Amino acid sequence: MKIEPSMQILGGRAQPAPRTTGSAVKMALAIMTLVASTATQADWSGGGELGLVFARGNTDTETLNGSLGLEYTREKWTNATSVSFLRSETEGNVDASRFVATNDTQYALSPVSYIIGTARYDQDKFSSFEFQTSASIGYGRKVVDNERQTLALEFGPGVRYSEIRSTGETETDLIGRGSLDYRRAVSDTAELTNVSLVETGSSNTFFENETALSVSINDALALKTAFSIRHNTDVEPGREKTDYLTTLNLVYSFE
Repeated sequence: MKIEPSMQILGGRAQPAPRTTGSAVKMALAIMTLVASTATQADWSGGGELGLVFARGNTDTETLNGSLGLEYTREKWTNATSVSFLRSETEGNVDASRFVATNDTQYALSPVSYIIGTARYDQDKFSSFEFQTSASIGYGRKVVDNERQTLALEFGPGVRYSEIRSTGETETDLIGRGSLDYRRAVSDTAELTNVSLVETGSSNTFFENETALSVSINDALALKTAFSIRHNTDVEPGREKTDYLTTLNLVYSFE
């Protein structure tokens, strides 16, 4: 499989797509190998995506982003696990480093409604928090579900535990969690998606949204362009409340 270079924009600055290097290629192959080996298990479905950016010349820049998601369904139970990462270096200095892991467990009450339990871990080395981790339980419903489009809404209470980077102090909040997952088949080979997450508590409200367009190359491969926003209402002085990320990734999926 050939992975083409990708274009990525961090904080509104476009970076060109040059040649790959050994360490990034090894990581890319490891991710794709893990996904491919998992695909042999009939009870699982999922996929992975990867984007690489390397610039050489007046500025040396290396950026790697990717994700892996796996889903297991048995009777009324569904468990979905995902991990994603982002790392960017300019002139040898790291200017973006993020790792997020989530796990959602659903129990179907009907074809369109379900109970959901979620766990989430978010570590961003350039945010005001050393980490943020949360757990919640809630109710979900597919308010639209047909051949062309689906819209699922979830809401419920939870708890969030976080550590402030500058002081090392920890915070524990009761939170309200809400999410939206919209998917529309634009054509036989293209899909538009919009996924939003809100976690609001007394110390901080976290909001994340990703809008993406995926175009299939074949049954397993697709190209995906996405624009995402991450926002924290309470940050330390000198830090931005909002981060923006634009990616173009190669996606591998299986069922």
